[in-house]
Amino acid sequence: MRGPGAIVANHASWLDIFALNARKRIYFVSKSEVANWPGIGWLARATGTVFIKRDRKDAANQINVFQTRLEAGHKLLFFPEGTSTDGLQVLAFKPTLFAAFFADGLRETMRIQPVTVKYLPADGVDPRIYGWWGDMDFGPHMLATLAASHQGAVSVRYHAPVQVRDFANRKDLSFAVEAAVRAGLSDDR
Repeated sequence: MRGPGAIVANHASWLDIFALNARKRIYFVSKSEVANWPGIGWLARATGTVFIKRDRKDAANQINVFQTRLEAGHKLLFFPEGTSTDGLQVLAFKPTLFAAFFADGLRETMRIQPVTVKYLPADGVDPRIYGWWGDMDFGPHMLATLAASHQGAVSVRYHAPVQVRDFANRKDLSFAVEAAVRAGLSDDR
């Protein structure tokens, strides 16, 4: 995707950061608590992650931060599900962060590219092996994933970008990109 834009993807695991950053330089958007998590927090800070507070009172500030970064040419990536999953499903997208894309100066030029991240385990391996969700501890999950005797693969599918100006509001935009991401997860590849 060329020009001003952001990327939205489903979120299955801490592995998503590596899978999505491998192809192009992007800046992740994450909840502020992640900055202080052992291991992942350091990685997030080192890669220029934009940390936001999940508080409606801070919504205007978040829009300003997004707008500043987007106008500087940064490609922001966020996970609108708001949490990670087992990798076999896409949760409903939360439309709140999409409001930033409707700001004056962005709406007319901004594009959003939906991306589906799909983990493909080796034959006979639990298809949820790469998912990191719920109250799973990071350390044991990372070790189990890296030590698995049969490694699978990851597929990153970039769907056609959509123009923000083609949508009446953040909810319509959110539903459209969610549908693209969800369809990509159900594709047999």
